[in-house]
Amino acid sequence: MPDYIPPQVWTWNKPSGGQFASINRPVAGPTHDKELPVGRHPLQLYSLGTPNGVKVTVMLEELLALGHAGAEYDAWLIRINEGEQFGSGFVAANPNSKIPALVDRSGPAPVRVFESAAILMYLSEKFGGAFLPAGGAERAEALSWLFWQMGSAPFLGGGFGHFYAYAPTKQEYPIDRYAMEVKRQLDVLNRLLAERRYLAGEQYSIADMATWPWYGALAKGQLYGAGEFLSVHEYGHVIRWADEIAQRPAVKRGRKVNRTWGEPGSQLHERHDASDFELKTQDKLTPSP
Repeated sequence: MPDYIPPQVWTWNKPSGGQFASINRPVAGPTHDKELPVGRHPLQLYSLGTPNGVKVTVMLEELLALGHAGAEYDAWLIRINEGEQFGSGFVAANPNSKIPALVDRSGPAPVRVFESAAILMYLSEKFGGAFLPAGGAERAEALSWLFWQMGSAPFLGGGFGHFYAYAPTKQEYPIDRYAMEVKRQLDVLNRLLAERRYLAGEQYSIADMATWPWYGALAKGQLYGAGEFLSVHEYGHVIRWADEIAQRPAVKRGRKVNRTWGEPGSQLHERHDASDFELKTQDKLTPSP
């Protein structure tokens, strides 16, 4: 493959290639008019069960498990492969056109919240500081690791994941570059979790909720089919942490919401009531052959 020589001025004159070529574009804003649906609960979530989406559904289910009835929510499916994030209603909820987006309708005027870490912090503050230490070193640790995840995951998703799994051609340099960084990040977590139970210490926090869907799935070989390639078995402390979080009942529920792949019983395309987990997963809705 010949070396690519960048032009003096980049122009968008051809599809970018890869799995998401049909929706990638260098401009923001809506592509079509479509209002967002609104359910009966104060909290309206518009999302998909990707790692970033799972962060928020896990948080909402954890809040409900604590007894916060005000955390009841409607979770609406946004099919990003079909460009639904570019509808006018979704762009109004998140001008960056990325899932998840939350609209809180519990007050006099709706409040929009976007970016997954912002949503986790907003929900924690709304419900009395749940899953976030009140102050001091523990709070600093939780916030530091929360934002570590936000800064690190683009290397895992947009970097390694793109070139390893989604790019139209396999290229050695970008795959090697991002594999090296992802393994370094796993080593950061592994060293930390050798000394403590959770990321911020002995208490489960929003830092764990943010990190588990990405790095927990990676350590268990569930992301991009890259477990063997990255030798994830080397990170035993991350695996221990990932397994412990995966057993939490709220996590089991949250990871099903807005999920459209995998075993039918693991998919709850939309969630509007707690009973939906028993009645409306895809194995319940899809007739047996």
